[in-house]
Amino acid sequence: MGDEAAGDRPDSAPSREARVGGAVSPAVVATGPVGPDEPAPDLETEIPPSDSAASRDGMASQTAAIGGASVPARVAGDIERLRRLLGGEQLAWLVDRARRRMAQRQPLTGVVTLPKASHEQRRAAERLLGRRAGRGYSLSVPLDEVDRILRASGAAPEGLAAAVVLLTGPVVDEAAVPATGSAVWVAARAPLDTFTSRRPELSPFLAWLDGTGALRRLAGDPDTAAGLVARLVAVLDALPSGGVALDGLAAAATGDAHALDDGRPLATLALAAVRVLAGSEPAGDASAAGRRAAWAAVGVHLDELTSTVLCLGLPGGTTDATGRVLAAAHEAGEPCVLTLRQVIGRGGERAALGVGAGLVFVCQQPIVLASAADELGPGTPPLVCVGEHPSAAVLGLLELLAAQGASFAYHGDFDWAALRLAGGLRDRVGWRPWRYDAEAYAAALALATATGGETTTGTGGEATPEAGSGTTVGAGTATGTMARAVAGTVARAAAGIATATGGPLTGRPVDASWDPALRPALERHGIRVDEELVLRTLLADLAAGVPGPAAAVPGGAAPAG
Repeated sequence: MGDEAAGDRPDSAPSREARVGGAVSPAVVATGPVGPDEPAPDLETEIPPSDSAASRDGMASQTAAIGGASVPARVAGDIERLRRLLGGEQLAWLVDRARRRMAQRQPLTGVVTLPKASHEQRRAAERLLGRRAGRGYSLSVPLDEVDRILRASGAAPEGLAAAVVLLTGPVVDEAAVPATGSAVWVAARAPLDTFTSRRPELSPFLAWLDGTGALRRLAGDPDTAAGLVARLVAVLDALPSGGVALDGLAAAATGDAHALDDGRPLATLALAAVRVLAGSEPAGDASAAGRRAAWAAVGVHLDELTSTVLCLGLPGGTTDATGRVLAAAHEAGEPCVLTLRQVIGRGGERAALGVGAGLVFVCQQPIVLASAADELGPGTPPLVCVGEHPSAAVLGLLELLAAQGASFAYHGDFDWAALRLAGGLRDRVGWRPWRYDAEAYAAALALATATGGETTTGTGGEATPEAGSGTTVGAGTATGTMARAVAGTVARAAAGIATATGGPLTGRPVDASWDPALRPALERHGIRVDEELVLRTLLADLAAGVPGPAAAVPGGAAPAG
C-alpha cells in the first residue's frame, strides 16, 4: 500500500506470517474483514481506548484470525514504557508503516524511510534509537534495530509486532480478503493514503481505519468507499481553517451543506481525523461538547453564538459594537465574554480591539484571568484565556489580534495535553513563552515542594468563590460554562487545595517546539503542574507588563524562568 514508494525497503518477500527479526512472532495479531452481514459498532464508543484496563496491566488478550482460523494470542508488554518509547505522535508514521506491513503479511525487517522528516520527528527517532539518525531531509529507521530495542527494554518482550498491537489494537489481515476484492478496496482508499503521505500527522487516523474497518463498515462497497474517500480528502485538505462554519466547510468541500451533519458516514470519518489533527485519539469524546471542541481546534465552528472567548484588558474602540463592549469592560476592569459572532463581525466588519502592535498575555485557566480582574482591575494588560479546548471564538480572537499587529506571551499547565494545546496555538499565531519552559517547570516543582503543594489567591492570601465571577459589561456577561469554570477554579483555590501539582502525568508525550528541554523534564519528573501553583508569579508579571523573570516575584520566590 505504497510503502515502497515512500521509501520502505523490505529485505525479503512477504510471507504467510509476519516475521520479526527473522523469526515468526506469536504476537502478530491479525483479524479478518468484517462480514457484510455483521452489524457495525458505534464507532464513537465501541473502540477500546488505548489506556484501557488491559493496556494498563500491560497485557492484551486477542484472537488472531489468520487464513480463516481463529488462533488465540496473548500480547505482553509495559504499555506506559512503550508509549514513551514509541507511542508519541512524532513516531506515529513508524508505527503506521509497521502496521501496514503486518496487515499485508510482510516481514518487519529492513529499513523504512520518511521523506521530509521534521526536526521533532528526527529527534524522536534519535531518542528511540539512542544515536544520531543521519542527516538530510529524509529519516531512515531500521525495523530490526527497533525490534531489538523494544525486546531488550522490556517494553515489548515479544518485539515490534507485539508493540504495534498493544499501541493500536488488532491488525486486519488483508491477505484473508480475496485478491480481487482486496485490490478494489485498496484502490478506493489510495487517495487517502497519498494525502496522508503529505500529512503524516494523520497516520494515527489511518491506523484507526485499519484497526476498526470503519471505511468498509460505513461504505459497504468499494464504489461507495471511493466516493466517501474523495469527499473526506477534500474536507481534510481544507483544514485547519481560519474560521468557517461546519455547513460552509461541507458545502465548499463536497457540494452538500449537510454532508458533515451528525450521523452521516463522512461526518464520522472526518471527526475521527479532526480529533487526530487536534492531538487526540480518533475515538474521542462523542458528546456534543466534545465534537464542538474537536472541530473548533481546527478552526471550524458549529454556530456563531455558543462559541465564546473570555478576555480582560482589551482597550476596544468606538467604531463598532464589539469595540464599545470591550472599552466599557476595560474601563470597569471586568472580564468580558465575546461570542464568535462578535469576534468575526458582520459584512466584513472587524472588531476594534485597541491593542495594535502591543503584547497580549495568553493563559490557559480562567483562574488567572479572574484573579487579575480582582487584583489589577483596569490596570490589567490585554489577557486572553484559551481554556482546556480552545473554541473557534478563541482562535478567531487570537488571529484577529495577530492580524492587527499584536504579539503574544503564553503560559499554560505543565502536562501533555496542555503542551499539545500550546503547540497547536503556536502553529496558528506564534507566541513567546511566558514562564513556560523547562526552567519554569523546575521552579514550579521547587515551589510546590516549599509550599507543600498549596497555593492561594488574593492580595491577602484569601479568595472567595465569587471572586472574578461577577457580571461583566454589556453583551459580555460571564454566564454558562465559562462562568462555572471560573467559579470552580476560584473555589478550589479558596479551599487551599488548588491542585498545585495535579498528580502524575498521563496521556501521550509530545515535544515542546519552543523548548526542546521541556519534554525530557516532564518525562523525568512525571508530575503535572497546574497554573494555580504559580498564580502569584503570573499576577506579578501582569502587573509589571513583562512576561518573565524581569518582573518582581512576591514573597521572595525564585524566578521561574
